[in-house]
Order: sequence, then C-alpha cells, then structure tokens
Amino acid sequence: MTEIRQAWRAHPRLVDLAVAAAGAGLTLLVARARQEGLTVYPQFAGGALEGALNRSLPFAWESVTQGSVVPLLACAALALRRRHPVALTLVLVLLSAGWPLAAPVLVCLFTVANTCSARITGWVTAAVLVPLAFHMALTPYPGPRGLATVISTVTLVAGTVGWGLAVAGLRDRALRAEAEAVTHARLAQQRAREEVAREMHDVLAHRLSLLSMHAGALEYNRDMLPEQLADALGVIRSSANQALEDLQDVLRVLRAPTVGDHTEPPQPTLSEVPHLVEETRAAGVELRLRRRLDEPHTMSPSVGRTAYRLLQEALTNHRKHAPGTPVDVTLTGDARAGLAIAVTNPLPVDPARPAPGSGQGLIGMAERVDLVGGRLHHRKTPTEFRLEIWLPWTT
Repeated sequence: MTEIRQAWRAHPRLVDLAVAAAGAGLTLLVARARQEGLTVYPQFAGGALEGALNRSLPFAWESVTQGSVVPLLACAALALRRRHPVALTLVLVLLSAGWPLAAPVLVCLFTVANTCSARITGWVTAAVLVPLAFHMALTPYPGPRGLATVISTVTLVAGTVGWGLAVAGLRDRALRAEAEAVTHARLAQQRAREEVAREMHDVLAHRLSLLSMHAGALEYNRDMLPEQLADALGVIRSSANQALEDLQDVLRVLRAPTVGDHTEPPQPTLSEVPHLVEETRAAGVELRLRRRLDEPHTMSPSVGRTAYRLLQEALTNHRKHAPGTPVDVTLTGDARAGLAIAVTNPLPVDPARPAPGSGQGLIGMAERVDLVGGRLHHRKTPTEFRLEIWLPWTT
C-alpha cells in the first residue's frame, strides 16, 4: 500500500487520468440507471436542457454524443479538482440539474473534504444537498423511487465527506508522525553531540592541565638532575600522547555519519579512581582520598562513569584555580544511601587570574548530574572551596 501511495504521488497526472476515467465509467452507469427509472441524485430539467444543447450542435456531433457531451466534459474537468475544488464542485452541482453528474460531484466533494478546512467543507456539503432540498420540496409525497433518491443522495454525500475527512486525518497524522520522528532524531543527535562535547572538555582539560603542571615544574626547577629531567619529560610525552588519543576518539565520534554508527572507546568507571589519584599526585598535587563504598560492583555502570568524570573535572578545576593547595576527596555510599562525593580545598593566598572558559566546568558537571538524576552543590567561603555531589546508586 505504501508503494502504491508513493507511485501516486510521483505521477499525479496519471492519477488525474485514472480518476477522470473512473468518473466517466460511473457517470455512464448513473445515466443507464436513470434510463431505467432509478435516480441516485436529484435531477430536474434534464430533458429540456439536453434537448436545447443537442439542437445547438451539428447533427453529426449530436448522433455521436447522444446527450453525453456535458457529462464527459465534467469528467474531463476532474483534472482541475486539485487547483479549484470548491469552484468546480459548485459548477457541477448547478449542471447536475440537467445532466447525471453524481459521480463527478462526489469526486470533487471528496477532494474538498480531503484538502479544505472543516468550515469550507461544511458549506460545500450544504450546497451539494441543495438539489435534494428542492427535490423534497417539489415532491412532498415521494413514492418509493423518490424515497430511494433521498436515501441514496444522503448516503453518498455523507459517505464521501466522511471518507475525505478520514483520509485527511490519516495524512495529517502521518505528517505529524514524520515531523515528530525528525524532531526526535535531531534531539537525539543534539544530545549525542552535547555528550561528546562534555567528554572532550573533561578528558582534554584533565590531560592539558597535567601537561601544564609538569611543564611548570620544569620551568621552576632548572637544576634538576638528568635522570629527573628525563622522567619529567617522559611524563609530559605520555600525557601528550594520551591527550592526542583522546582527541582522536572524540573526532571519530563527531565524524560518524549517524548517531550510534561508531564504536565508542572503553569508558572509565569508578574502579579507575585510584589511577586518577596517582596521576594527580604524580603531578605534584597533595591529594588525600577517603573512600568508604559498600559493594561498589552493584553500582550502575552509567553512575560509575559519571562519578569518574565528575571527579576528574573537579581535580582539573582544582589545578586551574587553586594550584599548590592540597585537596581532600571523599567517596561514600551504598545501594540504599546512594553515592556521595565531596571535594574540598583551601583557597590560595594569592588567587590566580581566572583561566579562559572559567565556569564551564561546573556547568558541564551540573549537566552530567542532571542526566542521572543527582544533585550538585558548591560553595566558597573566605578560606576554602567545597563541592558536594549526590548520585543515585542505580539508574
């Protein structure tokens, strides 16, 4: 069915020809039924109008058409129903007083109900029923055939309008579903890009801040022994290589043609916090870690990954804004109480100038916490800065 609809949309002229041919066939059936005494739509001065038209035509044309020229032209005019559905319907209703044009009228009425507003559809439907009102007024005591005309007219008009409205509703629903699908895809892609941006900020900021600290140590300790200098340069080279690898992973995700069409690198978990602590201590930071976690293996991987990234960003912010000061990190929690993270450090006596992009770290941390349904608070006193985070144990 979907393929048929697509073919119709691709070839609208063929559809118009098919509708015109079907209308002509139905018109011939209606005319034949009228000759047998059955009328499916009210018709009044048919004989007089047909006779006047035939007398105005050449004899050869009259012998060919046998009074069918107007119905055939009406069926051919159905090709214009998409551009002028209301006007064409009203014209055909007027002509139906003299010719059997029930099929073209109903086709145009369906187009009106399918493409126009409910108000216009109501007015046009009322206009289509006007001949029926005249028919009932002229025949107050209709016989069986008159009653059959009333029933057939009401049934056909109501069915046509209902069918047109149903098709319009299905089309609108399909368009809304398609628009919603496009919107959801864009939102999913935007969320994926935001997640990549957060990963890039957290990972690269951490690596680059370590590089900055090691480079600063070399700058202020120019009397280092060759072995110490070699060790420090090795740490800098290792951190630079790791930063390049992390950047390549991020770029690989950004270059993926669609969201999810890539292989993500292994994500860190809370079990890798000791490595992060040792890496920070190796850069010369005095870090004290207190960790009391019950059954950490029951924690959701997403929560563990979020906790690692939050702690990584907190240590990066410490190196940027309070270098040379000690930092205390506390990790506590269980499946019932959730995970609590606290990071505290004294403020430096001589505050450094704010680094470029200051404040973005806390914004990114707050976004991460919101994604897993946690809470984040931070406060600064005259002597220290304290960051408190609560995360649910599972999501």
